[in-house]
Amino acid sequence: MSDLFEASGIHPPDAPLADRLRPRTLEEVVGQDHLLGPGGPIRRMVEGGRLASMILWGPPGTGKTTIARLLAKAAGYQYQQISAVFSGVADLRKAFETARTRRAAGQSTLLFVDEIHRFNRAQQDGFLPFVEEGIVTLVGATTENPSFELNGALLSRCQVFVLRRLDEAALEQLLQRAEAEAGRPLPLEPAAREALIAMADGDGRYLLTLAETLFALPADQAAMSVGDLAGVLQKRAPAYDKDREEHYNLISALHKSVRGSDPDAALYWLARMLTAGEDPLFLARRIVRMAVEDIGEADPMSLVICNAAKDTYDFLGSPEGELALAQAVVHLATAPKSVSVYRAYKAASSAARETGSLMPPANIRNAPTKLMKELGYGKGYQYDPEAEGGFSGANYWPEGMEARTFYEPTDQGHEARVRERLAHWRELRRQRQGE
Repeated sequence: MSDLFEASGIHPPDAPLADRLRPRTLEEVVGQDHLLGPGGPIRRMVEGGRLASMILWGPPGTGKTTIARLLAKAAGYQYQQISAVFSGVADLRKAFETARTRRAAGQSTLLFVDEIHRFNRAQQDGFLPFVEEGIVTLVGATTENPSFELNGALLSRCQVFVLRRLDEAALEQLLQRAEAEAGRPLPLEPAAREALIAMADGDGRYLLTLAETLFALPADQAAMSVGDLAGVLQKRAPAYDKDREEHYNLISALHKSVRGSDPDAALYWLARMLTAGEDPLFLARRIVRMAVEDIGEADPMSLVICNAAKDTYDFLGSPEGELALAQAVVHLATAPKSVSVYRAYKAASSAARETGSLMPPANIRNAPTKLMKELGYGKGYQYDPEAEGGFSGANYWPEGMEARTFYEPTDQGHEARVRERLAHWRELRRQRQGE
């Protein structure tokens, strides 16, 4: 019976609100105008009467399944759906054979594969001959980055379209449709309505699920405040998986906000990750890395402060220790920046690999034995703290290797003073070595 309702575009009265409000045409899909609006790439396919295989990549509740259904309807294709969560090789084989039979009868098949990234590499390879021969037009849906989760061969045969999380305007449009369907407004004050939209976090299906809960309240329910709403609905945790792309996107956003000297954005991304359940010690390690990679000698206290933040978190735990991480992030974001030490170490490492086993000059070699002293180890060594001006100007480079400059301090923060000091010593060295 449900298949008859679905085929007719009518949904049974006891169906969930999200199903009853499922768009019946591509024009009714909200939030994806960049793909479906005038001039959009998917709209052009439909208007041209021929669909190409594609991957729909986007967050949950943005319309991937709905778009696939409506594409098949608009183009006159037979719609067939499988899920990578519940389907195996036998299901795929059956789907392809059914599509082959249809093709022989002159009927095209749009095969929609939900969560296509869950198929392993061998299963994904199984799609290739059927896509190439045109037996099926493949529409795969995924919440994961296709670059990481799908075979290159399969990707090369599909266009990738990115669906956007629904913005406030799109979510408000869904609420208005829900109210029209219910025949009454949601019992919410304006601020609570905004809070409801925020709770959905860009997921249209989840928003309608929340709205359905509110419509189930007594019809005479008074308009609820934000506090009342929180008592009725449980806010969902933000989409975040420590092993997936979102994890790396957010830590990249935090690092680059610090590097770009924006403490407010840096705090936001730190809070996003902590709120989503990220390991604070993972964040502490990355914060220490920022101190040595992006701040360096421009503010040498940054490393001390970041290590202290890590120790503070170890000592206090959560949630109090998280404030120490926030303090470290603000310090880094507001500190002068320099990658001079980072670049200098890379250059020195390259030189070390090139020069192999060159020995230090004899004057700075260790001479713990009589034989070593007789061989000249340590002879002529000048103790800089007792030299004139605390600087001897001696040579510290191996024989056969000219002195090189790896570390070039900037004029930022502490390094500005270091730069002046090095220039002074460079001149003294030139004078004392008779250059």
